[in-house]
Amino acid sequence: MKLATIANLEDHTSEDKRTGAVHSVQAADICLPEDALRQIWTPLHLERLARTYWRFLSRVTLGLVRVRYTERERFVVLLLPPLKLLSFRAPEYEMDEQRGVVRWRITRGLLVARAGRHKDGYLQIDVRRRPSEDPTHQASARLHIEVEVSNFYPSIASGIGRWFYRETQSRIHVIVTHGFLRSLARLDLAESRVGRFAGGIEDVPDPAPPAEDEEILPLGR
Repeated sequence: MKLATIANLEDHTSEDKRTGAVHSVQAADICLPEDALRQIWTPLHLERLARTYWRFLSRVTLGLVRVRYTERERFVVLLLPPLKLLSFRAPEYEMDEQRGVVRWRITRGLLVARAGRHKDGYLQIDVRRRPSEDPTHQASARLHIEVEVSNFYPSIASGIGRWFYRETQSRIHVIVTHGFLRSLARLDLAESRVGRFAGGIEDVPDPAPPAEDEEILPLGR
């Protein structure tokens, strides 16, 4: 059942002209009842949102892409554990009354160019509370959610060509991420596989201020 509405879908994909690192952000606004937002604005639900992203990725690929968990790492695999598409460190969580962030730092994988391994690249989900677009309706609330990939060095771009990467892997990523954002209208958050949080926001570090963006060019220019 649809409990929220999704609006203002965005895509900003670009490339650092000096290094070739890709920066990609897909975003949307989620409008939902204020009481529903109060119930889910907890570290526990932020962790469930993170799990929901991986569940959606597996479902949309019909189970071909799966996520494997260890205490210190997460692996996105193609069918079998040896085929690691992406490897991440265990997620980092930050949250206060206005913003929640979950971040996976990229370490290696078949989709990562050798030169880009251990370059502080990351995948991040960033959720921020925003004023309602209908200020006369006190029972409504709005979230702005961004799914960001930063400082990512795709192996397909370094080995085959930038155009091919843009028309395949990059395009698929945008389609899948927008599908994930649309799916949040049901507010059907998956149960966490780890169950790391049970306390309140005070048990999680506050989010750091957003970093200044480096000079970037739209991908494909």
